[in-house]
Amino acid sequence: MGRDVELRLGFPGHEVLRRAEIEDGDPVPWDLSSRHAVLGTRVPRQEGADKVTGRAKFTFDVNLPGMLHGRLLGSAHPAARIAGIDTSAAERAPGVRAVEILEDSEVHFAGQPVAAVAADTEEQAEDAIRLIVVEYRPRPFVVTLEDASKADAPPVTRGSNVRDERDQERGDVDALLASSDAVVEATYETQVQTHVPLEPHGIVARWDTADHLTVWCSTQGTFLVRDNLARALGIRHENVRVIAEHVGGGFGSKFGAKPFEVAACRMAQRTGRPVKLMADRKTEHVAMGNRPSSVQHMKAGAMKDGRLTAVILRTSGVVGIAGNARCANPIIYDFQAFRKSESSVQIHAGPSAAQRAPGHPQGVFALDQMVDELACAIEMDPLEFRKRNDRDPVRLAEYEIGAKEIGWGGRRKPAGAGSERVKTGIGMASAQWGGMGRVAEAMVVVHKDGGIEVFNGAQDIGTGTRSAMAVVAAEELGLPPERVLARIGITDWPDGPPSGGSNTAASVLPAVREAAFRARRELAGEIARELGVPEGDVGFEGGKVAIQNWAKGPIEWADACRLMSGERITATARRRDYDAGFKQGVAGCQFAEVEVDTWTGVVRVRKVVAVQDCGHVVNRATVESQIQGGVIQGIAFALFEDRILDRSTGHQLNPNMETYKLPGTLDLPEIVAIPFDVANGYNSASVVGLGEPPVIPTPAAIANAVFNATGKRVRRLPMTPDTVLAALEGER
Repeated sequence: MGRDVELRLGFPGHEVLRRAEIEDGDPVPWDLSSRHAVLGTRVPRQEGADKVTGRAKFTFDVNLPGMLHGRLLGSAHPAARIAGIDTSAAERAPGVRAVEILEDSEVHFAGQPVAAVAADTEEQAEDAIRLIVVEYRPRPFVVTLEDASKADAPPVTRGSNVRDERDQERGDVDALLASSDAVVEATYETQVQTHVPLEPHGIVARWDTADHLTVWCSTQGTFLVRDNLARALGIRHENVRVIAEHVGGGFGSKFGAKPFEVAACRMAQRTGRPVKLMADRKTEHVAMGNRPSSVQHMKAGAMKDGRLTAVILRTSGVVGIAGNARCANPIIYDFQAFRKSESSVQIHAGPSAAQRAPGHPQGVFALDQMVDELACAIEMDPLEFRKRNDRDPVRLAEYEIGAKEIGWGGRRKPAGAGSERVKTGIGMASAQWGGMGRVAEAMVVVHKDGGIEVFNGAQDIGTGTRSAMAVVAAEELGLPPERVLARIGITDWPDGPPSGGSNTAASVLPAVREAAFRARRELAGEIARELGVPEGDVGFEGGKVAIQNWAKGPIEWADACRLMSGERITATARRRDYDAGFKQGVAGCQFAEVEVDTWTGVVRVRKVVAVQDCGHVVNRATVESQIQGGVIQGIAFALFEDRILDRSTGHQLNPNMETYKLPGTLDLPEIVAIPFDVANGYNSASVVGLGEPPVIPTPAAIANAVFNATGKRVRRLPMTPDTVLAALEGER
């Protein structure tokens, strides 16, 4: 049986009423009527002390008795047939216990893993790798979009290098453009960005029995790794135990088990000893994924009253040997019609992969600059222009907050005004994302001594999921969050999703709330029976149990738990969705302030204001941290990062953290992170994902600020000094 409830959803100033059917035994979703003691406050990360003291064990830190150390051999050529591999010298080398061939027919990019070695020490493994002799038959190769797109270009895999061609159209584009008061046409380019997680890919594999495997893996998907390894090794998935209690980032590159990780398991199986195999930084850059490049040609129109009319987009980009280069463009603003054609171009390079908000930073870099250019063409303030073409109530409210914080009305000046050497400007851009969640389960255990544990088998890749689980359980049980121990990242525990699409929190946290709600009800029943009071009179608040009309006053939590008939209460729950929510997805906007040295072309970002919703704010500290992290990565994409391939050799010239440029502390601005709390109502915790949208608008906001400062458009990333100087001189 269920019950029909009315929910107050949205945010102050924009409330809506929705009705939802709630199953008996399930909590009513948190809405604007809910009052919270812990939710939305700043809670220190549960694992913070372990990380700063070195007690937290990442895969890189795992060392087991008798463990062998692995190393990978990468291809010396960007394209070649493999005529033979001689591993005999490596097999005879001191300390070598196993050699595994990863590729014996052909290679498609320089650095592609070809073989792996496991030896007693890291140095012995490194020496042995050099003894493997691979007989290559080099083939022609292409590493640029222009070369790979030619009709006579050597194919990267099979068929044409130009793939994933797709056309979309809605409305009468040509007629609307013809009747527009202003039409702007421009091309925007973005570079290839690699993921650069601080902890590289890696695995430690140990066979506990002939068909039972335990692995420690730096992954974004514990259960994906479990299933991938079970399938590759021919064992049952329940016989594979994956541990990833701490993960040093992934950003989209660490889904599932990589072939070299399967090889590590095979070498451990053959030798009967654990094997540790971590990718080095070069392999991480060249073989583990990247954000594809883009070339986006856009033509768009607007009326003098500020209405957008239509847009035509042609987009393409390089993807390496796999992936697609699709860009997310006309999803924010209200174009009446659009036509889009897109394609991906394979080159002899490592495969592209999902990377924090796939397709969106590229697409918004073009889209939000085009919107600014149209606003300029009709002589309308860019903020006002966006407000006239944006229907999202959350983002419309966020515009006001961000504009006030950056001082938009009082500080924005005509583009390029002034003759000083160092010019300042402000700009803005917007974001849209999903992150509504997937299937997940959680388990809450209340012990007789008052201890509380909450379990989920998904991973925390640095986003603060562990602490958020503790906050949600604590809120439901009326406890301070430090009383709750959250356990995460082992596949023995309830199912959780991979960390992708900003879905982890929106999947796991509702399940945690529902499990905590059930544990609370069961505990209330136990207390009521023991004390002879109605169950409905038992309440939980402030770390105590209060009973209506109970002369003795509140009972301490630990004392109340001792009234259990058993040693513990265990409650599990599976996340539920509700159809009658406020709105799908999340909205955000950012405002950037920059300085541009017109003599040197150096752009310095001085301030970024980022306003972002994520449904209900669970832990304000980690929400702000996620927003700040997204902005930092957006600044890196805008100004620094760029994979450089040598056209003559096919090798990456900067596969390290010295020449692959990343921003340092002195390169970063003041970042004002403003979480925007929305009662969403699509799940019991009203939570939506946050990890990806903060990276989306940053490059476009910076580019628009550069235009406001200089009066010149920079339509290519990264905005390095040479690119900026070329724009200032009118070359781009």
